[in-house]
Amino acid sequence: MALFSSDEIHSGAASFVNSELFARTFREGMKLVEESANYLDGQGRDASQNLGRESALAYAGSSMRLTTELMQIASWLLVLRAVREGEMELTEAADKKYRIQSNSDEKRPPYDEGLPTDLIGLIENAHQLFERIARLDRDLFTENGTVRESDAMGQQRALRNAFAASR
Repeated sequence: MALFSSDEIHSGAASFVNSELFARTFREGMKLVEESANYLDGQGRDASQNLGRESALAYAGSSMRLTTELMQIASWLLVLRAVREGEMELTEAADKKYRIQSNSDEKRPPYDEGLPTDLIGLIENAHQLFERIARLDRDLFTENGTVRESDAMGQQRALRNAFAASR
């Protein structure tokens, strides 16, 4: 794993976290989360009750995938907002456990013709935002696909390895 100084991590990520682009992305993500929750709890629930068996199964699977993507989006955005508001250090936010993993290589199931168009629209919007955030995450926190490691994280790793070797 390549080592990067905390200054290198801070430079691009800090300017992004404090940018208008992040603020717009945050608003867009949270609005989509809210719209999707309202749809799934209201109009979508009603629509799903009128679907045939195959379409109802497709609806259930699609709504679960939508919810999963939105949870990852919201989590990533909230971590970076915590950095912006000074509640979390950027070096902590750069930790591997906060990285978002894109599933762009994974084949997405085709939409069933019986799914409500509103649900399909939410799925497509969420997927586009998810892929954009995954690209931002890679650009901000990885180098050649490897999670960047701050000096502090590298030192901690080196100490763990040294103590493990001495046993």
